Amino acid sequence: RHHESPRRVKRAWVIPPISVSENHKRIPHLLVQIKSDKQQPGGVIYSIKGPGVDEEPLGIFSIDKFSGKVFLNAMLDREENDRYRLRAFALDLGGVTLEDPTDLEIIVVDQNDNRPLFRQDVFTGHVVEGAEPGTCVMTVDATDADDPDTDNAALRYSILEQGAAGMFSINATTGEICTAQPGLDRETMGVYNLTVQVADMSGDGLTTTAMAVIYLEDINDNPPEFTKEEFSMEVEEQAAGVDVGKVFMHDKDLAGSPSWLAKYTILEGDPEGAFAIRTDPHTNDGVLSVVKPLDHEVRDRFELTVSVQNEQPLEPTAPASPRALATVRVRVRDVNEAPVFRENPRRISVLEGTPPGTPITTYTASDPDTHQIQTLTYALLYDPADWLQLDPHAGTVRTKRELLHPSAFLQGGWYIALVLARDDAEPPLSATGTLSIEILEVNDHAPQLQPPAGVLCGRPGRGGTLLLGATDDDRPPHGAPFHFQLSPQQPQLARNWSITRFNVTHAVLAVLAELPEGPYSLPLLLRDSGTPPQEQQQLLNVSVCHCGRDGTCQDGVLAAATAGAGITLGALLIILGSSILLLVLAALGAVRVRGRRRAPREGLLERSRDDMRDNILNYDEQGGGEEDQDAYDINQLRHPELFSARAKPPVRRDAPLSSGTSLAPRKLPNSPSDIEDFINEGLEAADSDPSVPPYDTALIYDYEGSGSVASPLSSIVSSLTDEDQDYDYLSEWGPRFRRLADLYG
Repeated sequence: RHHESPRRVKRAWVIPPISVSENHKRIPHLLVQIKSDKQQPGGVIYSIKGPGVDEEPLGIFSIDKFSGKVFLNAMLDREENDRYRLRAFALDLGGVTLEDPTDLEIIVVDQNDNRPLFRQDVFTGHVVEGAEPGTCVMTVDATDADDPDTDNAALRYSILEQGAAGMFSINATTGEICTAQPGLDRETMGVYNLTVQVADMSGDGLTTTAMAVIYLEDINDNPPEFTKEEFSMEVEEQAAGVDVGKVFMHDKDLAGSPSWLAKYTILEGDPEGAFAIRTDPHTNDGVLSVVKPLDHEVRDRFELTVSVQNEQPLEPTAPASPRALATVRVRVRDVNEAPVFRENPRRISVLEGTPPGTPITTYTASDPDTHQIQTLTYALLYDPADWLQLDPHAGTVRTKRELLHPSAFLQGGWYIALVLARDDAEPPLSATGTLSIEILEVNDHAPQLQPPAGVLCGRPGRGGTLLLGATDDDRPPHGAPFHFQLSPQQPQLARNWSITRFNVTHAVLAVLAELPEGPYSLPLLLRDSGTPPQEQQQLLNVSVCHCGRDGTCQDGVLAAATAGAGITLGALLIILGSSILLLVLAALGAVRVRGRRRAPREGLLERSRDDMRDNILNYDEQGGGEEDQDAYDINQLRHPELFSARAKPPVRRDAPLSSGTSLAPRKLPNSPSDIEDFINEGLEAADSDPSVPPYDTALIYDYEGSGSVASPLSSIVSSLTDEDQDYDYLSEWGPRFRRLADLYG
């Protein structure tokens, strides 16, 4: 058996990697020659393929197809491509493959053709002043495009320039910058500008520089100090909330920082707290102001001790120093001040009815300007009722007219006036004082009986009572409660009448014995509760009426008219006669108006007796008598077509007056069946009357009924006494009314 052995590859066809330096300038440059021993020389055709040949970038490599020599046709850049992998082919002249394709690797060798570059042109760092040596501030770094595995990219850092003293150092390998010496002071030098350099080839190659800026951060290592030891200022008296002046300070720390901001304090010289000092946020100066009004006459100058310090405490490393102090002298300038009413408002009390010219008070002001001689004058600024007069020099207030109660100018019994006090300075100043005068009530009015007349049933018990009331023009406590009693001068009245108290303003008059009908005049004595009390005897006109079964007046209307008539029967007859005359005049006017109304268009229906119906009531004819109150069937007006036989032809509303029409008063119908003729005659009279405008309209009313299903209401005062009431039925209403049944049963 024959074993197949591995195919042997000729050494000439195996091509090792080829190295070529970047930036090679001799072009074309022979890189290698490949060959195949399958055929005699001249019988093989060579070719290569890959990047740099038939792939981008094109045209960098080429091969002589007959000799197999591979050439470099362009300069190489390792930073763009550090190696190329090609494929080599060998064919005979007929195009038949003689060898398997082989790899051809071309390695680009690096040259130091790139400078190192810092990542930024300026690096910024911060470090507090007074930092210890070795305190790292920042790191500068750079890059190099050359091969990092060669010295071409081996970078080294250094500081080329940093000024005097060499306060900073840099790590050559990492680029970290740290403090090198103590003594960093922002107030001496606040910013350090360093020039740093980076070089490749371990510091011996290409170089680049950049700037490193280091800022020293401030700490509170300097206390504030006043620019001088004394400050002088002036302020007007009575000024409050105004700035007096400024005190100035200096702080070496960074302006605007917490270490620079100042805080001021008034230590001495202001026991009353009249001054305040604050910090100007923009300039850091101290602003002194007045918070309470100053009085030149009391104190004309102040000497204040002011201190200043930072809002933040000093650093422990700061040198010790005493607290900054300054003296501020403030002079108070004298100015004209307005008069002052020490008692404002002034409250006084005056009895009502005080006669004119009575002095009631002396209301004066004082002038705070004790160092200036000035005269005050007074005037009434507000006196709405013109009740007062004022002495312009002494300030004495007198009554100009009698002060009376009530008045529209009183507010809760008080009268308000304004007094003006003015000095004689230039310009003059004034002040206003309020004078509140309480008008004290005087009991100068007796209570008045209201109403002075009434009606009651002449039977004792139910219905034989009358509620009496009284009013008093005086205000409390000179009014109610009122006391009612029968005149002590006529003791015989107590046999038939009695008065009991109902409340503080009312009493109940009761009949003790059955009295005949008619008017009675009872003298009553009314007294108020004032100090001293006022009393007055007055007549009460009482009309005793005929009593019904329920204790009410049977003829209530007549009794009421009689009660309100007056004292004598003659006066009653005069009032009744006047009332009858007015009724007659009203009746005549109603007849004239009724003659001008327009009747309905058609006839009337007869009255039905089987169902409920509307009715017509004749209004505005008070003189017509009781027959006008009778109702008639209105269905004749609602259904005129059923009764058209009795209708008359229509008459023009603007027709002239007919000679056959009588203008004499018409006779009222005797029964409801004659109402149709009555209405039609009225319509004809209205249409024929030239004194009325055309298109007059008859007014139609509904009948309101002849009576009420409700029982009559008794007098209000009839229920004031409970002696005739029977409340036993309350016990039958359940447990909720049991308490009432116990009280009244």
